[in-house]
Amino acid sequence: MFFLACRGNPPEPPPVIKQTAYLSFDAATANQLDITAKSSHQYQIRTTGADPYIQLLPLTSGLADGHVVLAFEYQTTSSLHHLQVFLGAPVSEERSLKTSQVASAPSWKTFSIDLGDQIRDFSWGNTGDFIRLDFGDEANITLDIKNVQLRKRNEAEEKLARERELFRQDDEALNQEIAAYLNRSYPAEIADVSVSKETITIRGTLPGGEAAVLAEVMPYEQLSRIETFKNKHPIDGSPFSLSLDRYVEQEGFRYDRALSAWAVVREGGTRDELLSHAHYANDIQAQWSMPAQSLAHKKGLGGFSANRGFIEDLDDLPVGSVTVNVPITSFLYLNAHPGAYVHEYGGRPYYFDRAKIDELDKTFRAAAAKNIIVSAIILVQKAAECADPAVGRLLQHEHYTADAFFTMPRLDNAESVYCYAAALDFLADRYCRPGSPYGRIHHWIMHNEVDAGSTWTNMGKNRPLFVFLDNYYKSMRICYTIARNYDERSEVLGSFTHSWTNPAPGGDYATLDMINGLLRYSEVEGDFQWGLAYHPYPEDLNEPKTWNDSQATFSTKTPLVTFKNLEVLDNWAKKPENTYLKTNKRTIWLSENGTNSRTYAEKDLQEQAAGLAYAWKKLERLDGIDAMQWHNWIDNRGEFGLRIGLRRFPDDEEDPGGRKPVWYVYQAAGTEREDAVFEPYKSIIGLSNWDEIIKDIQ
Repeated sequence: MFFLACRGNPPEPPPVIKQTAYLSFDAATANQLDITAKSSHQYQIRTTGADPYIQLLPLTSGLADGHVVLAFEYQTTSSLHHLQVFLGAPVSEERSLKTSQVASAPSWKTFSIDLGDQIRDFSWGNTGDFIRLDFGDEANITLDIKNVQLRKRNEAEEKLARERELFRQDDEALNQEIAAYLNRSYPAEIADVSVSKETITIRGTLPGGEAAVLAEVMPYEQLSRIETFKNKHPIDGSPFSLSLDRYVEQEGFRYDRALSAWAVVREGGTRDELLSHAHYANDIQAQWSMPAQSLAHKKGLGGFSANRGFIEDLDDLPVGSVTVNVPITSFLYLNAHPGAYVHEYGGRPYYFDRAKIDELDKTFRAAAAKNIIVSAIILVQKAAECADPAVGRLLQHEHYTADAFFTMPRLDNAESVYCYAAALDFLADRYCRPGSPYGRIHHWIMHNEVDAGSTWTNMGKNRPLFVFLDNYYKSMRICYTIARNYDERSEVLGSFTHSWTNPAPGGDYATLDMINGLLRYSEVEGDFQWGLAYHPYPEDLNEPKTWNDSQATFSTKTPLVTFKNLEVLDNWAKKPENTYLKTNKRTIWLSENGTNSRTYAEKDLQEQAAGLAYAWKKLERLDGIDAMQWHNWIDNRGEFGLRIGLRRFPDDEEDPGGRKPVWYVYQAAGTEREDAVFEPYKSIIGLSNWDEIIKDIQ
């Protein structure tokens, strides 16, 4: 039988459905988690420790074009503190992306994270590359997960990716603008800005015959992006001197012009042109004449609080200096708060939690009673942790990324600047008074480890150096101006890891690059008395034998500065070009540092003590470094497994808060008992004579 085909075009073949390439877990790489395959591409994970992670099997071929979104379905009755995705190899913090909390999901829920920027930056996606997933930081979390894949972006994700790219390009452009401004020579100059109680006087020079005006730059303005300055004042001749009212009504505040910078400007039709660098106040008339206070010796404690107990250590060690954590957002409120202290700033009331301030009083008074120098570490919590959500909305940086410990203060608008300044003004008013009735703050350590900013003082990941530094510098300037308004001896200190010419592991910037940036700002915009709060931990914080640090060399180009090569920091401090006003050595605090005891076994305790003996013998010979504050004073369960204190954990079963051998070494340091107590540690270090410990810097 013969059949005729249907007339017209032949039918199209059925579409080929491409199989989704799901990713599988490599069970052999599991750390502190158990994993069970439930069915095809479905697993159950149970965390068994505080560092649970596992790798996906390596790619067997190159990543398909555009497949940059990691996605999966999951269900769990518990939330994860975070999920961290590493792009290996290698596995390192800088090659990772961390989410905020992964919410509980009693029924199947989709999770996705765009890895496109990281895939581009690290050229990831070749055969053999792999992903590691870190499932939070808690044990006993059970999670079902299925259909793990790398897929293309959807429309909404594409839009976000375009916005991120535009932001990145603008960030780079701003970075170049700031760098160019700092390196430029201008024909005019602001020579001096002096602040008295009611007036501010600006002096400077112009090139011959130049028509120009004096422009004011508020701290929330980005100088390179100002087209027309709002507040301008005519200049008549050169040299010039203008005296203006210090306080003016502006944007709803009684604005203190001591916070402003001043520049010479040529007015234009559509855009004003800078003729000088901006210049901040370099002479501020303080309300009080506070007495100078000298360090009794170089021994100090980090993380001091009168509420931690063991207050006898101040005398028994003894201690000449302490650092105190001051998270301003834990006690600051915008609206009336029950029983709060009320402080007016900028013509507005701000409210400070009485119980928390009374705790600070207790701590600062305990130090003042023993003539101990205090450095307050100014910290700004992320919005979710702020006592007042309204304060969090103002002070969390607009580009803060999830799960960093602290935020850089937001300083791009008047409301945020005044909120931040009000907290600093309250502290300075309270702790910089004659007689120190509540105690005294001598130094203001600005935030924490800013060279590792994305982790510790966050305003986004991968921000260009000068963009980040500009915000940090403004924060330092605001604090310095406010503190000097009360105490002419106040100093601000920049907080840095043990990085030097290379970023520390997990860090963002080389510390020396940031320090050189601060020096350049000081040179062109007026010097101010800032110093270093440096953290010369051993190369590996777990390893107390710091004398073996391979990345700490005796060169000015060393990647890291640890206890091993403190000579590099001492050498920096003594160079004239690094001094304040080219005459006074800048204060250098080793404000957070210590050697670790891996356990409380005798060998580990002795190695920790040897690390301190080694560090002290260097420190006492290096007069460019003023003091160190051993951190942590007491072992702390919240410090990533470290036992870095002079005392055991307060909840230690065997000896709660007990003195470790390192405590007795610290007690002997700087006394007539030093050599006898230190003697046994030479053999651990490998020294025959302590004189061998100091090295020349190349």
